[in-house]
Formats: sequence, C-alpha cells, structure tokens
Amino acid sequence: MKNILLPTDFSDNSWNAIQYAVQLFKDEKCNFFIMNTYTPMIYDVEYMTPGVDGFNLIDVVRKTSEEGLDKLQQKIENQFKNPNHTYRKIASFNTLINEIEELHEKYVMDLILMGTKGATGLTEILFGSNTVHIIKNAKCPVLAIPSNYAFKAPKEVLFPSDYEVSFNEKQVKLIVDIGLSNSSRINIINTTYGDDLSKNQIENKQKLDKILKNVTHLFYSVSNQSVTGAISEFQLKMQINLLVMINNKHSFFENLFFKSTISQIGFHLNVPFLVIPSGEKTN
Repeated sequence: MKNILLPTDFSDNSWNAIQYAVQLFKDEKCNFFIMNTYTPMIYDVEYMTPGVDGFNLIDVVRKTSEEGLDKLQQKIENQFKNPNHTYRKIASFNTLINEIEELHEKYVMDLILMGTKGATGLTEILFGSNTVHIIKNAKCPVLAIPSNYAFKAPKEVLFPSDYEVSFNEKQVKLIVDIGLSNSSRINIINTTYGDDLSKNQIENKQKLDKILKNVTHLFYSVSNQSVTGAISEFQLKMQINLLVMINNKHSFFENLFFKSTISQIGFHLNVPFLVIPSGEKTN
C-alpha cells in the first residue's frame, strides 16, 4: 500500500491536484494523508475583539481546518468512490515545510503530490517558494501538478538524465509503477556537446535499461542542444504527459528548475512534474 501525502489549502489548485492523485492511482491500494497546515497571525491584544484571545483564535482556526478536511474527504469519496483508497486527515498548527519534515519521522511517505500554480506570463514565478523548498529537500518523490491541468493518463513520460546517478530499483520504482499501470512509454533523453559518455555514465545507463526492462522505454541522445531546448522540442513533437527528473543535487537539475522566472528557464512547464531525490551521492 502506498502512503501518499496530499497537502491542501482548500484552493481550486489543490483540489485539482487531489483529483489527479486519485485518478492516477485508481488501481492501486493507497493510504492518502490529506493535510492542512495553519499558522494564524496573533495580533496585539489591544486590537483583539473583546473576549477573544490568542488561544481562542487558534481554536477557531483549528476548527475551520478540521471542518474543511471533513468536507474535502466527503467530496473525494462522493466523486471518486474507490475501495482501494483510504484517507487520514491531518490538521496541524505548523508551517507546511516543517509539518512535512516532522510527518516523515512518523510515517514514511512514498510520494508527496501537490498543486503548483502554473506559469502564465514571462515574469511570473514558475513555482511558489514552498513548492521549490519541498522539491529540493523532500526525502521522498514529489509530484507537482500545474494549475488547471486536467488529468490525462501519463502515456508518454519524458525523463531527461545526465546518467550521473547510479540508478537503483528503489529509486526508479515509482516510475516503473506508473509506467506499468498506464502502459506508458518512458522517453529518456541525454544532451551532449560532442563528448562521449564516460565509463560511469555508460554503466549507469545500462543499470537504468535493466531496471526499466518491463516498461516500454527508449533512449535518445540529443547533440548540441540545451536541456531546456531538448525538453521543449520533445513536448512539441510528442504529447508528453509527465516530466520526470532525479534530483542528484549536482547536475543540470538545480540550474534548470530553480531560476526564478520563465524568461530564464526558457519554456513553460505545463505538464505534471515528478522529482525523485537521488538518495545517494553522485559518481
């Protein structure tokens, strides 16, 4: 059974991500943790309404959070009734980032799935600061769903890699699971500038080929093109439904996705984006 964390702020954006989650894993046994965090600002006592103190305010906000989670669970179960799925609700007086870190100590999550506002203009930030922090530091994979992205089964998965990660089955398991459940094709692309792959890169590529043996997959080598350019071209040529990357901390990943604006990144990310922590040092 998969443990999947669904952070929510009760927005349309987070509801859209939840709909994606329950449809993507409709055929798998999952325990969904629906989580809402709240940190009400406590104002100076002299400005408070008579009879309301800081502790009462926290109680009010906690009650609102708990009632919101109750309604949300009912909504999910009404629209996506599924005997494979169970739900736990977490209302926490905490920041989202801290609660995720603390929660991981109690329950090992297989995936965090959350909405992120899609970029609609050249000057808008691609991800909110919370999403960026969680993607960079999470101990488990994170799947970010763009705002208003309607669920499509991930038949075509794009997996850029520099082959600097020594792949293992545990690390790639989620990709394999998604691929098998959706009859996906995994398109692995590597960009080069005329240099041959090193011995380590060749070995890592062979490991990946072996791990993906039960899933349809193809390897591509793209010459003299940036990673962003290669991704953009692939998205235009093929109907990519999911972008996957392994965050090995020292590769093109950080340079690519943590620039602040679309103009720096060079393309619009309009498909779900799965980031898997490497879990080990690179070669």
